[in-house]
Amino acid sequence: MSEQVLHRVCEIAGDVLEAPVTADSSPATVDSWDSVRHLNLILALEDEYGLQFRPEDTDEAKSIGDLARLVASKRP
Repeated sequence: MSEQVLHRVCEIAGDVLEAPVTADSSPATVDSWDSVRHLNLILALEDEYGLQFRPEDTDEAKSIGDLARLVASKRP
């Protein structure tokens, strides 16, 4: 995974969650990260990168770093 992807995913997540985030941030560490914001985050990442995630992909992503790795793995 590139640092550029991680940086952009952190920016998007920070905007959606309205909180500062790092690669280690997770629903357990970000108070505003609830199920609605999680869905909004997934939709924002899909829109940003022109991707479509399977539900099982996003269920396995437990942190911002996991989401960035998922984005990187789906990009051409």
